[in-house]
Amino acid sequence: MHPFRPVDRHGVALHDAPAERWDELFRDVSRAGFTALEIADSHIRPADLTTSRRNELLSIAADNDVTLLSVHVQRQSVIQAGVGEANLAYAHRTIDAIAEMGMQVLSTGLHQPLTAAQRDAAWFWTVPGHADPRDEDIRALAVKRLRGLGRHAAEVGIPISLEMYEDTYLGTADSAVRLLEEIGLDNVGLNPDIGNLIRLHRPIEDWRAAYEKTLPYANYWHMKNYARDEIGGGQAYSCVPTTLELGFINYRDVVRTAVQGGYRGPFLMEHYGGDSLGVSATNRRYLQDLLASDASPRKHEPLALRRR
Repeated sequence: MHPFRPVDRHGVALHDAPAERWDELFRDVSRAGFTALEIADSHIRPADLTTSRRNELLSIAADNDVTLLSVHVQRQSVIQAGVGEANLAYAHRTIDAIAEMGMQVLSTGLHQPLTAAQRDAAWFWTVPGHADPRDEDIRALAVKRLRGLGRHAAEVGIPISLEMYEDTYLGTADSAVRLLEEIGLDNVGLNPDIGNLIRLHRPIEDWRAAYEKTLPYANYWHMKNYARDEIGGGQAYSCVPTTLELGFINYRDVVRTAVQGGYRGPFLMEHYGGDSLGVSATNRRYLQDLLASDASPRKHEPLALRRR
């Protein structure tokens, strides 16, 4: 939902907007060729809508031939100091809302609100933000609370996907895999959004190795790409958003590897800046071409689920 204003020019939040504004949003999504949408809670919070407004949201989406696929709970970490318990309760209410509305996935993570300096930057990822502490007790608390969410979600038949994000316990491939294995639930998987990591203005882990480690746990996927440059052997870095095709990650290679390995989850097109919806549509067409070109049957060994 990056293309859409969370608050309009008149100060009305999209969450509280009249039906006409929601209809305009879904018309734009449909005209761009999309048939499904992830609801970001930065824009609309299904857990905080009345039943009548939830039904209205579903009806308007259906009138525009758009399916509400998932809810992304972002920057509301269950271990955030002072509000972790409140964020946990909100995530549980979101699971109930997803189940009531017939959506398919809860996407969330451990990233926390942007700092003032990040909000003031041209690109927020160029400024350091919150980092989860190197504290095994707090990490254990994250595992406990996420496991509780996973068990709740399993009761209503919903998978949870945890988004990789820098400087959290989901901030490297090894740390993310360890967290998934510690949670140990079949319905809790990984959103291998390596795009969040390659955009950092600092040394990064190799994206190929990161995907090799994380794809066996993937059940949902935020896809975006960046043009990355490193100057003077690490003296300076540059990174700006671009299309899936033109960026640093070779998505032709990684998508083929994922699909051959058994990935069958959703692909979500994500882009920052400019005409985000238009670029997302371009990326969708590129991805559809990749999937179509690999549609012929082939023999392959499925990627092993290493937590088994």
